Amino acid sequence: MRCPACTSVEDKVVDSRMADDGSTIRRRRECLECGHRFTTFERHEEQPIVVVKRSGDRVPFDRSKIEMGVVAAAKGRPVTLEQIGELAADLEDRFRLGGGEVTSEQIGLAVLDGLRELDQVAYVRFASVYKGFEDPADFQREVRLLTKSTAPKRH
Repeated sequence: MRCPACTSVEDKVVDSRMADDGSTIRRRRECLECGHRFTTFERHEEQPIVVVKRSGDRVPFDRSKIEMGVVAAAKGRPVTLEQIGELAADLEDRFRLGGGEVTSEQIGLAVLDGLRELDQVAYVRFASVYKGFEDPADFQREVRLLTKSTAPKRH
């Protein structure tokens, strides 16, 4: 680390402690040349997520797009902005751990899976746009699939 006062690279760490909920290490350093004290922060570098669109274009992942789509689907439903934010953050973490490249189709299906657990009406609304429903039969088919996969088994 270069001293901001004299640009020397010789320093010693005087103090280290966790910052930002443990995601960052704050280090207090002292330059061995001029005695100037300064602070540095160490953070994990996050791998960027790239979205591969149907057209083949590659664009940076934008979590706010997921949030906006889910907010629209959940309008008037008992779904909080906090729940929507958690869903989007969980999906972002999953995509980041999966290698940093994800298709737009994988994103859409992951959002549907999350909405299936969160709110089934919001799920059907999102599915209608994502899957491009054109007539009432599309809604009926989707609701049948939804209730079939979520209804309790009867003995």
